[in-house]
Amino acid sequence: MRSFVALGVLAASYLSKVAADMPDKIYGVNLGGWYALVLEPWMLPAEWAAMGGQSCSNCADCIGSEFALVQAYPQTADKLFAKHWSTWFTQDDVNQLRAAGINTVRIPLGYWIVEQLVDRKTEFYPRGGIKQLQRGLQMLKDAGIQAILDHHAPPGVQTPGQSFTGHCTSDVEFYTEYNYHRALVWTAVMTALSHLDPSFSSVFAIEAVNEPIMDATQTPGYGDFQKNFVEVIRAVELVLGIPVPGLTLDVKVSTANLTSALSATVSASNLFNSEVKSALAEAVPILVELGFELAVSSIFNFNMASSPLKNTREPLVANFMDINWQYNNPANPADAKIGPQGYDNHLYYSFGGVADPNPDAYLTSICNLQRVQNDAALGNSPLWFGEWGLPTQFSATDDFLYKWADAQKLAYSQGKGWIFWNFKVEMSEQAGDLARQWSYLEGVKLGYLTTDPSKVHDPNVCAPYVNATS
Repeated sequence: MRSFVALGVLAASYLSKVAADMPDKIYGVNLGGWYALVLEPWMLPAEWAAMGGQSCSNCADCIGSEFALVQAYPQTADKLFAKHWSTWFTQDDVNQLRAAGINTVRIPLGYWIVEQLVDRKTEFYPRGGIKQLQRGLQMLKDAGIQAILDHHAPPGVQTPGQSFTGHCTSDVEFYTEYNYHRALVWTAVMTALSHLDPSFSSVFAIEAVNEPIMDATQTPGYGDFQKNFVEVIRAVELVLGIPVPGLTLDVKVSTANLTSALSATVSASNLFNSEVKSALAEAVPILVELGFELAVSSIFNFNMASSPLKNTREPLVANFMDINWQYNNPANPADAKIGPQGYDNHLYYSFGGVADPNPDAYLTSICNLQRVQNDAALGNSPLWFGEWGLPTQFSATDDFLYKWADAQKLAYSQGKGWIFWNFKVEMSEQAGDLARQWSYLEGVKLGYLTTDPSKVHDPNVCAPYVNATS
């Protein structure tokens, strides 16, 4: 832990507790396929085709990503996506999730949701997502469902050949000074909105990067980015008067206008490095624009009576993929910790490399899973499993899927909990039987997933497999 000079901070002791807390146990779903949130064509093939998209074995060879579709249809893309955003995630979906006992959603976002960060000469993404995000978060807040903002598709593309990055390409440019910087500006903006926009007040965590390249030798500078990511979040919070354990601002904040306060802090504080201060400075004009666009008046006066800060905000949880996501001596995100932090691991058996493709091997593997314990030994706790599902490499019977759902839930609940991918997928002739193993809501209807997410059908499902050899 780095040491910081403690000189003074805007008092916040009069504030009371806010609604946005990390649940004791996370029972969640991903809202994949939504907002500037990275539409993944495989999840809704009929709608993607109707929008003008294409499907191919290599998504870089056709209109297989948001980038490619906007590039192909620059005059109509914004309207196409606006229609999709307004229909893919609705109040009915929120009602179903609430009825199913879901307490958390992870919202995959592209950096282009902050439109000012996009270079329109070379980058092609839809516009208008930020208002849709605000609409959706308000519905979730009203339902009492907490949210994680996941930077699913950061600037420059973080891993090759994947539509979930928003641009299916082999040209990976995220791990550069320029794109790390844009990601930090994005983080400053999202932190401010999470604390000051009432619609965002159920947000309890921001995830730095979804699924970076696993080989750490190919992600230069990622450890420094992790530390800067945390410092950007904490800088915004300190300026807002939100207490951060172990850290105190070294300048007095004398204005309740966030943009002015950030500018003054950048000029006078010695607490943060030049990269962090530069990101904060570049966030200022963006926040001014968004304050008007989203009607977030507390950006200009965070002490006003209607400000969410009047119902105290806790510091956000800084969220990273866990250290064991990478190999070849990766940076440990625990080294970046200032204030609350959480860790994310993803586990899909359907892509191979985890267990032999048969029911006994799958159950033996999952019932002896040690990822929670292995991460905790390296300081990566609490850990939740931010993506998993029921898909398999073999034709799974209904009987197996009951067991497969139970066994995974029991394994992941050894940690902080789980977030299923996805809340739903398209039901269409083109999608075929996709929903059976990829849709949480369909899984509940079919009975594989219990109506109470904290329960399982058979708590002893792993008994025959514990300590067995695959």
